[in-house]
Amino acid sequence: MTPQPLQRSSTDNPSTVLILGARGRLGLAATRAFAQAGWQVLAQVRPGAKGALGAALPAIPGVWWMPVAVDDTAALAAQAQGAQVVVHALNPAYTHKAWREDAPALMEAAIAITRQLRATLMLPGNVYNFGEAMPPVLSEDTPQAATGFKGQVRVQLEQRLQAATQSGDMRAVVLRAGDFFGSGTGTWLDQAIAKDLPRGRVTWPGPLNVAKSWAYLPDLARTFVRVAQERHRLAAFECLHFAGHHVSGQQWLHSFTAIAAEQGWLPSSGALRVGQLPWPVLRLMGVVAPTFAALAAMRYLWTTPHALDNTRLRALIGDEPHTPFDQAVRHALADLGLLALPMPRAALA
Repeated sequence: MTPQPLQRSSTDNPSTVLILGARGRLGLAATRAFAQAGWQVLAQVRPGAKGALGAALPAIPGVWWMPVAVDDTAALAAQAQGAQVVVHALNPAYTHKAWREDAPALMEAAIAITRQLRATLMLPGNVYNFGEAMPPVLSEDTPQAATGFKGQVRVQLEQRLQAATQSGDMRAVVLRAGDFFGSGTGTWLDQAIAKDLPRGRVTWPGPLNVAKSWAYLPDLARTFVRVAQERHRLAAFECLHFAGHHVSGQQWLHSFTAIAAEQGWLPSSGALRVGQLPWPVLRLMGVVAPTFAALAAMRYLWTTPHALDNTRLRALIGDEPHTPFDQAVRHALADLGLLALPMPRAALA
């Protein structure tokens, strides 16, 4: 399938966004959120990309799928003329080798296309930048003292992005958030925490009393839209923090228990069994499986309390989109196929 130039009519909404990596978790959530907000969405995917379970990419009103390699800047620029915003939702594999080699290349590709479009590049950030000694509350001005390899890479990527804005032909904003959940597979939720929930068991990676930041992806995606709509009020380079949900393992367990009781998943004892993630085994497996080694290096995120201060974000957009936690957990589990949600009344009529 060769993409053809998008024909825009005079009645089209002039707000256009290019999503790089639109098939990924954040990319697809952002694609849907921008489309629902009335933007015209150019959704870049790798050539030959398919939807879930090998199906065709979903037909979403307002979305035009672009199967173009991200490093084919000329083709992307030709297809994406008129886009005012570019969302960098590209992710390398979760290994040190991929982050060393692929993450900088993906950033350079995103910068190149954004410059050609003279647009604003939006990058999802994380808390890796602050290192193992990070304070309990993280603001945009908190010193970045990354101690791990991935944190150091993230700091370098953001510094490269800031430097790219100094030429005057692009702008950029980093929207920093905690661990993702919701909108499909590939997060801690389905990989470890809740994969055995229907069998009455939860696996928690750290102490249950430690609270950390979580980002429910549909909320974060809607925040990207709101920031994009206010981008002209920002400096050429800006960083904003998305608070999301600041919750402990105990709060997750409380929500899981209520759902398990409804679904008949509770053991005869009436309480979910809680197991600990076997970090030493993970480190041992990392000798032969680089992904496990990279995961093991991030253990401190589960033992170090941290929250993101969104004061600066709220000054820009007002209250951030915020789905109540129990509802977000329920929807996230439904996205994984672990439970069904009741149909809205309108759908039943």
